[in-house]
Parts: sequence; C-alpha cells; structure tokens
Amino acid sequence: MLLKALRNGLGQLIVLGDAATRPKPIERSNEAQARVESELAELSLYQFQACPFCVKVRRSLHRLNLPMALRDAARDPTHRADLEQQGGELKVPCLRIASDDGDRWLYESDDIIAYLEARFGAEPSAAA
Repeated sequence: MLLKALRNGLGQLIVLGDAATRPKPIERSNEAQARVESELAELSLYQFQACPFCVKVRRSLHRLNLPMALRDAARDPTHRADLEQQGGELKVPCLRIASDDGDRWLYESDDIIAYLEARFGAEPSAAA
C-alpha cells in the first residue's frame, strides 16, 4: 500500500516536472504541418501517463510538434488488450504504425524517438 502511494506520488512528480520543463515545439509552415498531421493518422502511442519512458517520448512528440493519438493502456482496458494481443506484449511505450501491409509495433523509447526524428524531424528547407 505504501509502495503504491509512493509510486503514484513519484509518477505525478514526473508528470509535473515534464509540464514545467517541456521543450519548445518546432515550427512548420501550415502546409507542412497539415501534411505531418495527415501522416499521423496511421500512428498511435500506447503509453502510461506517469511512466518516465513514456514521458520521454511525449516530450519528443511535443518538441517535434506531433499531435499524435495517445492510447492510455493503464486506464483503458480496450487499449490494454490491443497492446497485449496485437502488439505481443504489455510494455510501454509502444508506437503502433498502421499500414496496408499490417501493423508494426515499435517498442523502446529510444527506438520510437529515432523513428519519429527520422520521419518528422526538421525539413531540409527549414535548415537553410
């Protein structure tokens, strides 16, 4: 009981710290942002609100200006079941990448961030 209260309290501190120190999002033209947002329809992040690795990925989402669908696998039994049955394991964070060839489930925060950076990072024209 005490351990659960401590874990919940620590989780809330992590979430509060994230909100207080969130990075500035990158800026895109309206057209580029609309393109990015249409591509995000095939992505969703399965996560727990207070998981430090999930916070790390959400911070990257914010920095990359990616308003992605978040699936709370701790509080929503449907999302939890999808993650476990379709993804193969109950582990977060997990990025679901939907495609015509079938869904790909990407685990590990560093791998998810690398994928997002490669796909949605700063455009070459923005660096000039």
